[in-house]
Amino acid sequence: MISDCVESALQGLYAEIGGPAQGTALAAVGSLARRELGPRSDIDLVLLHDGKTRSINRLAEKIWYPLWDSGIRLDHAVRTPAECTDIASRELSAGVGLLDLRAVSGDAQLVGSTRSALLDAWRGHSRRRLPELLTSLDERLEAHGDAAYLLEPDLKEARGGFRDMIMLRALAATWLTDRPHHGINEPYERLLDVRDALHITSGRALDRLLAGEAREVAHRLGLADTDALHREVSLAARRIGHAVDLTVRAARQVLPQRRVLSFVRKERKPAYTKAPHGLIVHQGEIALDRQTKPSTPLLGLRAGALAAQQGLVLSPVTADNLGRHAPGIDAPWSDEAREVLLEMLAGGQNLIPVWEALDLAGCITRWIPDWEPIRARPQHNPIHRHTVDRHSVQAVAEAQPHLTRVERPDLLLLACLFHDIGKLPHAAARHPEVGAPIARRNAEMMGLPPKDVDLVERLVRHHLSLVSLATRRDHADPRTLEALVTAVDGRAEVLRMLRALTEADARAAGPAAWSPWRAQLINVLADSCEGMLAGEDRRAELGGVVDLGLARSVRLDGRPRIRLESKPGGLQLIIAASDRLGLFSETAGLLASHSIQVRSAMLHTVAGVAVNTWRVDKQLPADLPDVAFLIKQLERLEAGDTTVLQPVRRREARAQTGRSASSARPYVDLIPEASETAVVIEVRTGDRPGLLYALGQSLAKQQLSIRSAHISTLAGQAIDTFYLTEADGSAPSPQRGERAVEVLTAAAALTSDVASATI
Repeated sequence: MISDCVESALQGLYAEIGGPAQGTALAAVGSLARRELGPRSDIDLVLLHDGKTRSINRLAEKIWYPLWDSGIRLDHAVRTPAECTDIASRELSAGVGLLDLRAVSGDAQLVGSTRSALLDAWRGHSRRRLPELLTSLDERLEAHGDAAYLLEPDLKEARGGFRDMIMLRALAATWLTDRPHHGINEPYERLLDVRDALHITSGRALDRLLAGEAREVAHRLGLADTDALHREVSLAARRIGHAVDLTVRAARQVLPQRRVLSFVRKERKPAYTKAPHGLIVHQGEIALDRQTKPSTPLLGLRAGALAAQQGLVLSPVTADNLGRHAPGIDAPWSDEAREVLLEMLAGGQNLIPVWEALDLAGCITRWIPDWEPIRARPQHNPIHRHTVDRHSVQAVAEAQPHLTRVERPDLLLLACLFHDIGKLPHAAARHPEVGAPIARRNAEMMGLPPKDVDLVERLVRHHLSLVSLATRRDHADPRTLEALVTAVDGRAEVLRMLRALTEADARAAGPAAWSPWRAQLINVLADSCEGMLAGEDRRAELGGVVDLGLARSVRLDGRPRIRLESKPGGLQLIIAASDRLGLFSETAGLLASHSIQVRSAMLHTVAGVAVNTWRVDKQLPADLPDVAFLIKQLERLEAGDTTVLQPVRRREARAQTGRSASSARPYVDLIPEASETAVVIEVRTGDRPGLLYALGQSLAKQQLSIRSAHISTLAGQAIDTFYLTEADGSAPSPQRGERAVEVLTAAAALTSDVASATI
């Protein structure tokens, strides 16, 4: 072991310089003290002395200088036992670190007595230090995130990492609580293996699993690919993080409660409360009574349902027993089994820790074998904050507010649970199609009747249809509503369930996926579709996203109009002007010239007037140029004066020069059958200032008119859809559509424009 080698060398050095055997000792803290030293780890040493040793500073120099000369990264200190106790009482990190103090060479008895004194002081002041310790856990989670769900986790500082294991030991050392002992040592050792491989691969003391190092780390550990590596890290961090949660919960229970006035009589609470089916509730935990066997059928489901419904947690011992002994469920499930599962799923946010405990115990994959392939599977999409399985459970929790608003809340919960079950290797892009038959198989396994099985399968197959149509298609085009009606099988109740699933999925992904802008688009399209299914013609309501008042004003005198509005998350510019070829690109260029970054936009043409709504990244009106000034510049552009676009043109020229050869090729493709009257093209590429100007210019040069456009930016990626017509409003030919794809690809990729001849 590395720790043994280093320790042996330190012992030799201490003997070589004549280090005293009494009254002085070389001691280790940190990873060396715990015998967990990595290939590039720092060495943390304390030269401990009783205050009587002569020339202690000279002795220290004889130790430190050879270590520095060897290139070892060294953290060192010279202290007496009293000084150790003093700094431990003042600094939390020092207090926690010194609990691992261990003798390397010299007076071992001095080190032992010092460590005993430190432990006594830690325990004696534990109630005072405990809030500080718990706060530090929250602060690290806020600063470094959760290693179980990050693509580049900090193995040391993130939740579920090495620092959490140190904190578990520190919490247990208070004697106020104990830590789980089963099931966390092996995951911790695996994280240490990942750390060691990372040190060797990177050649430096790196604790963050960077994407550029992951492939080689996986290879060194004998794993198939980086996804397998991330999965192992996720599962290990989950177990450690879950152990921290349980230990912290127990620790909080011992913190002093608010004092109750002496004349208020306190009722003595019973040790536990009996619950049905052989379960008990004890100190906020669900446990088994003495007569109940963990192998009792459906007991695990019942324990999970009770915990989720009452906001409790599973006792660690109970979860472990269920994992060891709870049987699978024979297919098809009984009505009782299915109802108990649904009762657990309906627990909202309380479901999350309960599902986690059952999953880590091994119950979930025993009940639902198809859960295993998505378990801890990473999502290579920065919009998502969780792994596939955790995201799916979060979607179930987010669906709770909708359960009273849909006809079949049970099927909504199952659709949420299975909506991403098709996110298998190499199938993420088509996971609704892949996942639909898997969801069907599981619905059949759970004993649903054929009609309900069909509905769950349909919801999973089309769980992206509403958001895709609402945010990337022209609401006014008849084909958009037709596609949505087809997706919901022409049934209003299915539409309501799809609407709830869409929101739950987006909220579970993260804030960027359910912005006010996206919510508005989804709600407008869904409302119109629901009205159509009810026999009402609500197509006019689709104009609710277009400011018709500004359009009428422009028609009166031909002058551009701009309205500035504050919306949740930022500002909105509604710009109306007489439609003409190149208006979109020039308006986008004008905004880019003033360093106004567009987050999302929707462009429409109403009776010869373009009414374009731009959501921008500015938060205050003062951050934008004066509206009157922008109107003047629009008028100059309309008159043919394009000098106002010089800043964005210079920026595009610099971007062209500095483009990296490794830049990812954009995705640009035709969307067949999206419209009968226009060519519809979707562009996906990395966002950059001036991108919309470049895209619009490429189309204007081809004499193609943008009838409508739907612009969004998510996690640094631009997702833009253009409805293109000829200048006279007719639909372009297939050849012209292919040409549009070519020029948009060139513009998105910052490549030299292809031949400018018009097809």
